[in-house]
Amino acid sequence: MTVSARRTGPALVAGLAVLGLLAAGCTDPRDSASDPGSIVLADAYEPETLNPIAGYSETGESKIHDGLFRIASAGADGRPRIEPALAAAPAEISADAREWTITLRDGVRFHDGSAFDADDVVATYRAILDPAVSSPLVSSYEMIDSVEKADGNAVRFRLKYSYAPFDRKLLLGIVPSEALATPAPVTESAMNNAPVGTGPYKLESWRKGSQLVLVANDAYWDGVPQVKKLTYVIAADDNTRAQRTTSGEFDGAWLPPKLAGTFADTDGYTVVAHPSADWRSVSLPAGDPVAGDPAIRLALNHAVDRQAMVDSILAGYGAPAYTPVSDAFGDYHDAAVTFAHDPAKAEQLLDAAGWQTGADGIRVRDGKRAAFTLMYFPTDILRRDLSLAFASDAKKIGIEVSLDAVDRPQFRPRIPADASLVGGGDNPYDPDTQLYPTLHSRYADHDAANPFRNPSGHRDAEVDAALDAGRRTTDEAARQEAYRTVQAEYAADPSHVMLVFLHHTYVMKDGGWTGTTPVLEPHAHGVTWGPWWNIEDWTRQ
Repeated sequence: MTVSARRTGPALVAGLAVLGLLAAGCTDPRDSASDPGSIVLADAYEPETLNPIAGYSETGESKIHDGLFRIASAGADGRPRIEPALAAAPAEISADAREWTITLRDGVRFHDGSAFDADDVVATYRAILDPAVSSPLVSSYEMIDSVEKADGNAVRFRLKYSYAPFDRKLLLGIVPSEALATPAPVTESAMNNAPVGTGPYKLESWRKGSQLVLVANDAYWDGVPQVKKLTYVIAADDNTRAQRTTSGEFDGAWLPPKLAGTFADTDGYTVVAHPSADWRSVSLPAGDPVAGDPAIRLALNHAVDRQAMVDSILAGYGAPAYTPVSDAFGDYHDAAVTFAHDPAKAEQLLDAAGWQTGADGIRVRDGKRAAFTLMYFPTDILRRDLSLAFASDAKKIGIEVSLDAVDRPQFRPRIPADASLVGGGDNPYDPDTQLYPTLHSRYADHDAANPFRNPSGHRDAEVDAALDAGRRTTDEAARQEAYRTVQAEYAADPSHVMLVFLHHTYVMKDGGWTGTTPVLEPHAHGVTWGPWWNIEDWTRQ
C-alpha cells in the first residue's frame, strides 16, 4: 500500500487489516464507473453544528476547516504526532510554556476566496473566550490569557499558567475574522449551518437528519483531494446501517464490533479496527443514596467481568478499562491500577458496609434497597449490551439495576440523578485533556451546556491537586508522577465503573484507493475518523 508522504508513521496495532484494504480493485457496483471520485459513507451521528466556535471538531477531524496544527499518524511511541497545518512551523515556546508564538502559512485562502492571516486566528480564539459569544468551549480554553498578532504573519498566545500540551488546543478549526466581527451568541451564528474554512473540502449541501455533502476544495493549499465528493448519510440505527451497507448503498460505515464482524467473510468488504482512548463506563451519580455510596461503587468495580465484555460484546475489539487512562498513554499509564474481577470480594465489601441480602436476593440497608436506574441511548447497540452485562453482574452480588433507554435530549438533564452508560476520551492526545474534564471537581456541579463533564460529580482533593500539577508543570517526569497519582487516588474511591476501551470498527467496500493508515482515535467515532480520517490524502492506485 502507498501511504501519503505528508502523514506517515508506523501502525498503532499489529495485525490490523489495513495494508492493502483499498487495493483489491473490486468494482463498486453502485456507481464507480460513472463517478469514480465520489464516496458515500454511513454514520450514526450527525453533527449538531459545523461551527468550530460552537465546539465542532475540537480534535481537528473537520474536513471543512484547518487548525494551526493537525493530527498526523503515529510516532515512535504509538501516539499520534502533532504537526503544523496553518502554522508554517512548530511553535516557538518560552521556557515556562506560558508564551507560544506561531508563524502562519502564507498564501492560504478560505473557501470564499478571502485570505487567511493572523486576524482570523486572533478572532477565532477571542470569540471562544468572549462571554457575549457563549461558546461551549470556553472552559476548555480557560488557560489562555491573551492572543494577539505578532511581528510578521504570526500570532502570540500568552497563558495564565504553564501548560505543556497547549498544542493540543491548537487543533481547532480557524474561521474568517469577518464572520466574527460583531459578537453574538454562537447559537445565532450563520457558520453553524454554512461554514467557511480553509480545509480540503467545502460544504455543498446539508439536509438535516438525512445527509451532508462535501466537495473538494480546488484551491486547497496542501493539494487538491483526488476524492472529489464525500456524502455522509445519517442512519442512526445500527442494524439499519448494516443492512443498507450489505445492500451496496454505502462505500463504508461505522458499525459496532459484532455487526462489523458479520462482514469479515463478505467478498468486496474489509473490516477495519482502529485503536482509541475511547472508554465506556457507568457513571454513578454522587447524589444517589445507592449509586453514590462508596461501598456500592467499589463493590461494583470488582463485580463486573470486563474481559467477558471485551470478548463477547466487543468481539475482541477492545480492552478492559479500570481508569480513563489506557496503555496508549505509555508511561503515563499505571498498569498496576486495576480492579480484579472478584465477586466474592465485592460481597464482602457490601457486607462490611451494612448492605445485607434481603429475601428476594437484593441487598438492603436501613430499609433502603440496593437498587438504581441506569440510562443508555436506545439506538446504540453497544451501550445497550454493556448495560445489560453490567446489570447482570450487579445482580449477582445483590444490586438491582433497572435499565432505561433514554433519548439524548432527555438523557442529559437526568445525568445528576441517574446512573448513565457514558463514553469519554474526547481529546485523548494528552492525559490532561483525557482526565481533567472527567474527574476534576470544578466540573462536579451539573452544567446543562456540558452535561458529560464529570457526570458522576466526582470530588477528591488529592485528585484535583494532581490534575492541577500535571497540567501546570513542564517537567515530563513530574507530569507522569502526577497522572499516576490521579489513577491511584481514583481507584481507591471510584465514582464510575469503567468498563472497556474500544477499538472503533468500520466496514469498507474495496474501491481501488490507497493511502489509509490507522491512528489513535478519540471518543468521537464515525466516518470522519476510521480509515477515512485522512481521505484528502488518498490516491487512485
